[in-house]
Amino acid sequence: MLSSTTSESSVRHAEFRFRCIACGDLSEVASQHFRCSRCSDLLEISDPRWNKAAENSAALDAASLKSIWKQRRLSLLPVDLSGVWRFRELLPAVEDQQHVTTLREGNTPLYELPQCARISGVPHLFAKHQGMNPTGSFKDTGMTVAASFARQAGFRWVACASTGNTSASMAAYAARGGMRSLVLVPEGKISWSKLSQALDYGAVTCQLRTDFDGCLRLLQELVLRVPVYQLNSINPFRLEGQKTLALELLEQLDWQPPDHIIVPGGNLGNSSAIGKALLEARDLGLISRLPKLSVIQAEGANALVRTLRETGGKRLIIVQAETHATAIRIGNPASWKKAVHVLEATGGACEQVSEIEIAQAKAEIGTEGIGCEPASAVTLAGLKKLVRQGFVKPQESVVLILTGNLLKDPDFTMEFHRGDLLKGTAREKESAALQPLRRPPVVLDATLDAVIRTLELAEKSDPPRSVE
Repeated sequence: MLSSTTSESSVRHAEFRFRCIACGDLSEVASQHFRCSRCSDLLEISDPRWNKAAENSAALDAASLKSIWKQRRLSLLPVDLSGVWRFRELLPAVEDQQHVTTLREGNTPLYELPQCARISGVPHLFAKHQGMNPTGSFKDTGMTVAASFARQAGFRWVACASTGNTSASMAAYAARGGMRSLVLVPEGKISWSKLSQALDYGAVTCQLRTDFDGCLRLLQELVLRVPVYQLNSINPFRLEGQKTLALELLEQLDWQPPDHIIVPGGNLGNSSAIGKALLEARDLGLISRLPKLSVIQAEGANALVRTLRETGGKRLIIVQAETHATAIRIGNPASWKKAVHVLEATGGACEQVSEIEIAQAKAEIGTEGIGCEPASAVTLAGLKKLVRQGFVKPQESVVLILTGNLLKDPDFTMEFHRGDLLKGTAREKESAALQPLRRPPVVLDATLDAVIRTLELAEKSDPPRSVE
């Protein structure tokens, strides 16, 4: 029989509050499906100290925060070595730092992209690579916070529905925090590279004969029946951790925000978290203006795009998701209302890109010596569209959020370079345009002459680029 050391299946805290994103109801407590007790909509975490604009005497001082966060970079305390908990003044506070479960997440690089800048026509182009987190995706920044609160509440089991990255991250942080983990994934619809991580970290893994949305529905029922703590992005603690991506980015830019931040759109928790951080940073005086935050989706998983175009963001259009970018193969995104709010608040755009555009952009990012999973590449593909539309101006600065590591989905990469990625699909003929970007392995006799001839052919077909 499942049991928990916590006396109630809820999480409460004395300082922060859970706020409904629809009716605004404030509560000290949240049930295990993290829904508003009045209207059943999603919750977010609110703390009056995070809003200086509300004339709150307890609000945090921007200059002091910047100094504290900078000084912590010299600290060797585990909580300061985390690129998430280093910003803990803007996180819900744990009762005891011993409950913090960390793998030194965050601290991810901001790269310049000179090759992609030339391709896109935007000279000031950067990539914030969240694939450099411990388990290879942005999920870790949220998971450290949510897992810490699960541990603090005394839960023995945590669970998630996943397209791959969430399961890998959750299983790792559960293992690190001495908890058991349950993973629900759609059968045959996620990368084995991601699933292998969950298996290695000890998760009980169930492949269900449904899609991601079906897995999530079942999980929502499960957590109301047994003491299992849900760690999907419906959990507002997840989004609090993911906020720190934006804080770290702004710090790397010396608190001078870019003109645009472009994010992949799947379940839409990440864009919601980044937007929340930007709004709080502005309210606290950490930045003087908001970047435009834009969301890019795959054409085959374009629920937010259709929702905005067909209902003006008032009613979700659910789609049957299908795309090779498995991390964003989601047709019923849980955080769509939060994402709509962020797009409206920052003046951002929402666009969709084709499978060919995704594959091309992924290969182009690769020419920078930077690898990413397919879902990350929608950002560059979307940027090119936004430039053509005039939404992004050539003189403006842009940061692409790369959400996952190249090694999350090596099958996609190998199929692309072999020319097999879109074989047998309606896009097969169009994919011929991708040939110049393909670099399939060459099988040769083991002779020096054969290798030299291959070098000479490569030199003729692909002359060296200038190095900046």
